Amino acid sequence: MASIDKQKREEKEPYRMEEEEEDEDSEDEEAWDDWEGERESEFACLFCDSQYSSCSSLFDHCASLHHFDFHAIRAILKLDFYASFKLINFVRSQVSENKCWSCGLTCQCKRDLQNHLHDVVDFNEIKTLWNDDRYLIPFMQDDSLLYSFGECDEEGEDEQITPIDEDLIKDLMNIDERISYDHDSVEKVLVDDGKRDASFSIDHLNRDSSSKRELINGKDSVGHALCSDKDPRKGPLIANSQNHIAKHIKKVNESYFGSYSSFGIHREMLSDKVRMDAYGQAILKNPSLLNGAVVMDVGCGTGILSLFSAQAGASRVIAVEASAKMAAVASQVAKDNGLWWNKSQSGIDGLPKRVIEVVHGMVEEIDKTVELQPHSVDVLLSEWMGYCLLYESMLGSVLYARDRWLKPGGAILPDTATIFVAGFGKGATSLPFWDNVCGFDMSCIGKELVMDAAQIPIVDVLDSQDLVTSSAILQSFDLATMKPNEVDFTATATLELKPSASATWCWCYGVVLWFETGFTRRFCRETPAVLSTSPYTPRTHWSQTILTFREPIAIGFGKEQRGKLEAIGTEVHPAVNIDLRISIVRSTEHRSIDISLEATGVSPDGQKRSWPAQLFNLQ
Repeated sequence: MASIDKQKREEKEPYRMEEEEEDEDSEDEEAWDDWEGERESEFACLFCDSQYSSCSSLFDHCASLHHFDFHAIRAILKLDFYASFKLINFVRSQVSENKCWSCGLTCQCKRDLQNHLHDVVDFNEIKTLWNDDRYLIPFMQDDSLLYSFGECDEEGEDEQITPIDEDLIKDLMNIDERISYDHDSVEKVLVDDGKRDASFSIDHLNRDSSSKRELINGKDSVGHALCSDKDPRKGPLIANSQNHIAKHIKKVNESYFGSYSSFGIHREMLSDKVRMDAYGQAILKNPSLLNGAVVMDVGCGTGILSLFSAQAGASRVIAVEASAKMAAVASQVAKDNGLWWNKSQSGIDGLPKRVIEVVHGMVEEIDKTVELQPHSVDVLLSEWMGYCLLYESMLGSVLYARDRWLKPGGAILPDTATIFVAGFGKGATSLPFWDNVCGFDMSCIGKELVMDAAQIPIVDVLDSQDLVTSSAILQSFDLATMKPNEVDFTATATLELKPSASATWCWCYGVVLWFETGFTRRFCRETPAVLSTSPYTPRTHWSQTILTFREPIAIGFGKEQRGKLEAIGTEVHPAVNIDLRISIVRSTEHRSIDISLEATGVSPDGQKRSWPAQLFNLQ
């Protein structure tokens, strides 16, 4: 009956039916138009809340603001569609936990993460981070970027990157039906030739060990292929990328070690009294440490530390030098002083025993050129410090030598390193000079120079009288126990106006960094020593590293403000503290470092004002 009644109604009201169909079509069109309108801003940023109408504009935003160059990463690592798909999901998963996608650092909040983000340090180490099928499951629901990124491939990439097809998208849309993954599950893997097994959570990939595995026929020491792709034809692409990176690093190393072939640099270092006194005291005045010891000197240069060690009674000194010219020079210096070791002679007529063996090469590559058993060195020596302590990235080589050659419980000199920070005033800038040039006001030039200084770190000697805040420890390293990945760090410090300040407030124009290295009683029991590059001590060839604020911050002793509220850090409302958050990481440019600086002014009543983060590259 219902169907008959319906038929009669249709016969009686044909025009109404047509009108309803037209209305439905119109509603569908409107709905389609609404959907199209939504598509204009459907691409969500991987790192912030920004929305973009195209994936190309989104990737431009990520590259310029968040140090995530999607196209460059795909090109360098030769990522196909599947691997790129995984990468996007991996990054979104890390950002949701306030983790840096490339180095793994966990930040306190999303804002801190965005300020921390940096360029990729080592492409070799990041490839395996998203090599897991769980990243084929879309992390974010209705993530349009996953199915559109291939459309904005840069010109010339089409031959290398698999094009998107409908079947592939369908497979990926349904992948969660075919993959079951328990985030708390633990897998067992065999290591050390099957003698023991180790457990690890799939959620945490072992990033530290990935770079240390020995490569055997394209696999690491536990038999894992470097590339997870099934297609063997993709192997050469990964190999070519690795070769390109290796060649670039080799070129930078050659330039770096070649720069130390200049005798002018060595004269400057040998003339640095603070440097020479600290090392001389640590080596020559601790007989219980050096007498009869096997010593390794990493980056020996002219060989002065090796000469000190021989003079202190070392039984053998392996002086490692990567510069061919300086290795030859160090050998000649040792010969000229009767200390050069060779197999046919062991000492001449009262002269110290010939104990210095100069080895040409990087310490990571000397296994085949030196007759030395692993973990047989008693004392590891090195003068590895660069500007701001970590510039030149030589500390990694020292830590490698420690882990490869030093005996358990052996001594490393120096054994501690500390970075300090303090705020400086107008006197440390060029402003006072330009304020009055022969009676004329040229302050506009000074202001422009200060703005320029806010873009780059300046290595110079700063007068301690120009410091306007107390100093604070930014970061400390224990070289005997630290891990190689701890070279990169983020730390906080709080600056206060100097107690001895004559005024109740002053302008802080930026911060200065310096370091100290310690030869502590842990190893130098008779006579410990300290090498300081502080503005309060005699100058060294390291100087200090100066980071200038974009705008000065007023800091004072201050009282709680009443009445009209003024911005914190101004002359009317000085901050009582300046809270700093500083990150120092190895740059993508080998042997350079990137520094990020965040400053927050704190008022007497606890209110805060933050300034935008600043990025510096020391190269």
